[in-house]
Amino acid sequence: MSLRIHNSLTRRTEVFEPIVPGQVGMYVCGMTIYDLCHMGHARMMMAFDVVYRWLLELGYRVTYVRNITDIEDKIIKRALERGISIRQLTDEMIEAMRRDIGALGILAPTHEPRATEYVGQMLDLIGTLELKGLAYRSEGGDVNFAVRKFPGYGKLSGKTLDELRAGERVAVLEGKRDPLDFVLWKAAKADEPADAQWDSRYGAGRPGWHIECSAMSCAVLGEHFDIHGGGMDLQFPHHENEIAQSEGASGKPFVNVWLHNGFLNVDNEKMSKSLGNFFTIRDVLQHYDGETLRFFMLRTHYRSPFNFSDGNLDDARAALRRLYTALDGIEVADTPLDWSQPQAAAFRAAMNDDFNTPLAVSVLFELASELNRTRSAQAAALLKGLGRTLGVLQQLPRDYLQGGAALDASRIEALVAERAAAKAAKDYAAADRIRDELAAQGVVLKDSASGTTWVKA
Repeated sequence: MSLRIHNSLTRRTEVFEPIVPGQVGMYVCGMTIYDLCHMGHARMMMAFDVVYRWLLELGYRVTYVRNITDIEDKIIKRALERGISIRQLTDEMIEAMRRDIGALGILAPTHEPRATEYVGQMLDLIGTLELKGLAYRSEGGDVNFAVRKFPGYGKLSGKTLDELRAGERVAVLEGKRDPLDFVLWKAAKADEPADAQWDSRYGAGRPGWHIECSAMSCAVLGEHFDIHGGGMDLQFPHHENEIAQSEGASGKPFVNVWLHNGFLNVDNEKMSKSLGNFFTIRDVLQHYDGETLRFFMLRTHYRSPFNFSDGNLDDARAALRRLYTALDGIEVADTPLDWSQPQAAAFRAAMNDDFNTPLAVSVLFELASELNRTRSAQAAALLKGLGRTLGVLQQLPRDYLQGGAALDASRIEALVAERAAAKAAKDYAAADRIRDELAAQGVVLKDSASGTTWVKA
C-alpha cells in the first residue's frame, strides 16, 4: 500500500508522490520562542515527528525544516520586561525548548533556521512582490501585501474574499488599502530597542511574521517543495498568507501537500491561561515521564482534536506499562523489520493511511497479547521494532518498569531480600509488613517460582 496523506489544500486523502523520487522536502512552522513550550506545542511537534519518522522508515531522504521565530512583538515585550537582550531571551528559550521536547523523544530537524538569520532573504522577497505590484508602502513606513491582487487567495482556507471578515484574526492597521492586507515589513517604532530593528530600503524596521516562513522555507527547500505543516490554527491567515506571498513572488506552486494537526483541549475545553488549564511541557514532566507523554499523544490521530487530562495520561501510562511488561524478561535482538509478517503488514497499512497512529498502536497490543501467551523472542523483536518507528519501547523493560520509584534500587533490593528471608523463616507478618512498606513507596512486588521482582506502581 502506498503512503496516502490528507491534503488540507485539496481536502482529499491522496497518494503521496514527491517532486523528486525518493526525496522529501518538509517545512513545519515552529516556535515563537519567548516562553517555555506548552502542551499545544508538544502536540504539534509530536505530530510532525511521527510524519518525519515514518517518511524515513519508508526510505525517503527527508530534508526536514522546522523554523524558530526569534523576532516578534511578544519576544520584544518579554525581553524588555526582563531587562535582557532579545538574543539572550531567545537563546535561553531555545535551549529550554530542546531540553523539553528532547524528553519526549522528538527528533531534531535537518535544519532549524532562525528568522533573524534570514532578514536579507525576506527583504529580497518583499522587493520582488513590490516590483510585481503585490506589495505597497504605507504612509507610516510599513510595507503591506495587496491581498486582492493575488487571484488565488483563500484556496487553502476555502474562503472567498467576501467571506473573510475584517478584524477577524486579521489586524486592521492605519495605512492599509484593504483591511485584509497584511504587513510584510514593520517600520521601527521609537520605543522599540535597537536589536529589534534592521536597516532596509524601506527604512529601519523588522519583518512581518508571515514573510518569515516564506523566506526561510524557500531559501532552504526551494520555491516549490513537497510538504508544509503546522497547527490547524495556522491554516488561516498564516499559511494562506504564505501561499499568497510565495506564489505571488515566484509564479510557481508553493507546496504540494499541506498538513494540519488538530487542536489540543484540556478536559474538553480549549487550553487557556484565563481558564487556569494552561500547562507547559515542563509542568507535565514533573508528574509523568517523557515516554508516557509521547505514548499518550500517539493514541490520538494527528488530525483529530486532542484531549489532555490527568485521567487520559494515567490510562496511557498503564497501557505503556502493559507493553513493557510483555517485553520484560525476554532477550530481544535488534533485527530488521519483516514487513511481510501479518502484524507488521497491518501496522504498515495503518501508518500509510494518513499516519493512523491509533490503529498502529492497536497492533502493538495485539503483539503484546501474543507475547504474553507465547513468550516468543520473534514476537518481542517485532513489538520492539514497530515501537521504534513510533519512538517508544526502546528502553530496557526493567529500567522503564522500575524507573521513578520513591526508593533507590539498592534499598528496594535489600528489602526484597529481607522479605525473602522472613518468608523462609515463616515470619509472614514481617513479609507482609515489608510488602506494604514498599507499596506505600510506589513499589509493587511480583512473586514467581523463580523469585521476586519489582516494578514501580
